[in-house]
Amino acid sequence: MKHTAFIGLGSNLDDPQDQVLRALQALDGLPHIRVLARSSLYRSAPVGYLEQPDFINAVAQLETVLSPRALLDALLGLERECGRTREFRNAPRTLDLDVLLYDDLCCHEHGLTIPHPQMHVRAFVLRPLLEIAPGCVIPGIGPAEKALQGCQQQQLENIAHEH
Repeated sequence: MKHTAFIGLGSNLDDPQDQVLRALQALDGLPHIRVLARSSLYRSAPVGYLEQPDFINAVAQLETVLSPRALLDALLGLERECGRTREFRNAPRTLDLDVLLYDDLCCHEHGLTIPHPQMHVRAFVLRPLLEIAPGCVIPGIGPAEKALQGCQQQQLENIAHEH
């Protein structure tokens, strides 16, 4: 059975724009995953640990036959291939891939929470998500458009014209 998932992509090291663009291509090359849509790229300030470069973010819509856990494992493998290391929480990173949504699923298990627990308070997730899925509803939260209204103070720059 085919499932629809939305993946958040982010990078702020080693040419972040290129990292995100290459990750989008690599996602489409993974077994049992097909990229259906991808947002523009957005530049955002870091969250949590602030002493680091700005991030480049995007969201991709995937079609997959993988289970949520198998999808997460595939994403973690791709992060490692791109040189991701995890020194500390919110550290700078070459690539960050998050499962944001998976069909209408709500789940919370070790290392995997869907919908992503912070997505509804992050403009750098919501704006690109709404760009490719305008009527998106976050299970347990509500319309993504309404969630974005609560993130108006967060600075976000669409850099679509740069690629």
